[in-house]
Amino acid sequence: MLSQSVPRLTSVEIDDELAAMLMERFAGVPSVQIVHGDATSLGYADDSFSGAACFTMLHHVPTVELQDRLFAEIARVLRPRAPLVASDSLASDELKAHHEDDTYNPVDPSSLPSRLAAEGFEGVEVRTNQFGWAAIARAGQK
Repeated sequence: MLSQSVPRLTSVEIDDELAAMLMERFAGVPSVQIVHGDATSLGYADDSFSGAACFTMLHHVPTVELQDRLFAEIARVLRPRAPLVASDSLASDELKAHHEDDTYNPVDPSSLPSRLAAEGFEGVEVRTNQFGWAAIARAGQK
């Protein structure tokens, strides 16, 4: 569990029900802060975080523009050279059907190097397998 692997963890969740569930689950865990908010507009100062992670959630961001805004906001709050790790599933008809009443905007992993670089990341590495992709990038110097 990520919360046990780092000294402090802040999780930003936009969904009302998921945020409430996470707040309840991590109540009493002083090293974990759950924030009900929008990661495309974070209320943190520049260079506030030593790392960021986006796991299997980017396909819920409704547009490419908002995904890129999320990347830019993460780059802003990360310290220079701090890592972003991200992963998600590859687009498929099966997953699209599973998201029938939900947002489904899968990320094309081949677009990630240029998209992340445009938002302030360096050293972008993307790996794919038959199910999904994983990327690591570092916030650039500001």
